[in-house]
Amino acid sequence: MAATSYYCSVDQGFNFRPDAQDYVGHLTKLKVAGKEISADLEVTNPEEITGDNVKVVGVMSQIDWAGGIAEPINIDCQVSIKNKQTIALLQDSDLSDTTVEFQFKVYEYDPAKKKYFMCLHSNDTDLKGLIAKEGSSLDMHVDLDASGEVVNPINFAFSIGIMPADEKQDIHKAVSVDGKYVQAWGVTVG
Repeated sequence: MAATSYYCSVDQGFNFRPDAQDYVGHLTKLKVAGKEISADLEVTNPEEITGDNVKVVGVMSQIDWAGGIAEPINIDCQVSIKNKQTIALLQDSDLSDTTVEFQFKVYEYDPAKKKYFMCLHSNDTDLKGLIAKEGSSLDMHVDLDASGEVVNPINFAFSIGIMPADEKQDIHKAVSVDGKYVQAWGVTVG
């Protein structure tokens, strides 16, 4: 399968403008080592810009997946002060439990339909995995200094690589409002 990589606008994620039409990504749920990371950033849902705001864990700057069933999903996003503190504690702990549960949504603008659609997402279903490793280190990092791209609310860069758990899961993809398909992530073992 083809690799998937989206560079999302952090500015558009925090300060949504209907005329900008950039990719927007939200990390909507995250649990690391059994610790729930709060969905405490309130942002616009690009599919319903006149509706209520949604709460997310992070506003994405990038998401990458090589497309293979055993390949990691790598997420870069901006998180709140509270979440930076929670993640920094986890990052500096000896994690014997590296389990991750997460959900995400990436939106793209369809110029033919003149509206946003979800081009990559978990379909509001928890995806299960493990923190990936880079050599002997876990692939999870949060900056201790605030980012400068968006100054309000104060936010911090966070990145995590997630390997799939030993079960078949679905990643939902789309190329337009109507052109949708599903791709497998992970393999059931047992």
